[in-house]
Amino acid sequence: MSTARNFFTKEQQEDIRLAILNAELDTSGEIRVHIENTCTGDALDRALAVFNKLEMDKTENRNGVLIYLAVKNRKFAIIGDKAIHEVVTENYWDSTKNMMLNHFRENQFTEGLVAAITETGKKLKKYFPYQTDDVNELSDEISFN
Repeated sequence: MSTARNFFTKEQQEDIRLAILNAELDTSGEIRVHIENTCTGDALDRALAVFNKLEMDKTENRNGVLIYLAVKNRKFAIIGDKAIHEVVTENYWDSTKNMMLNHFRENQFTEGLVAAITETGKKLKKYFPYQTDDVNELSDEISFN
């Protein structure tokens, strides 16, 4: 039976981790991916709870982004921290979510996440370019629940 932790193979998890690492090379923003089995309520509400639990709201520049996925419910959300929402429009993540959804509909979950991570890195670079003194404040590993 598929669970959040084994939904992606070790190789796919490494592809996702490397996508985060590469996306963060050009931005001071922080990207995390969190995967769990189920989400009983609204995915965005759950993503916000996970965002806070992972202490993503504690980064120096408040420019973290969480890509949240509940594999059994097929729910997902993208949430950015305070500094991001101060400079972007309300529907800022819609194109990224639609790109993910198109991949997910074809059962291309790894490809969907990698594409979303890459796109998120590009979007973050515009407002939060890489700084020479930048420190990777959050783990690039996938978190599970």
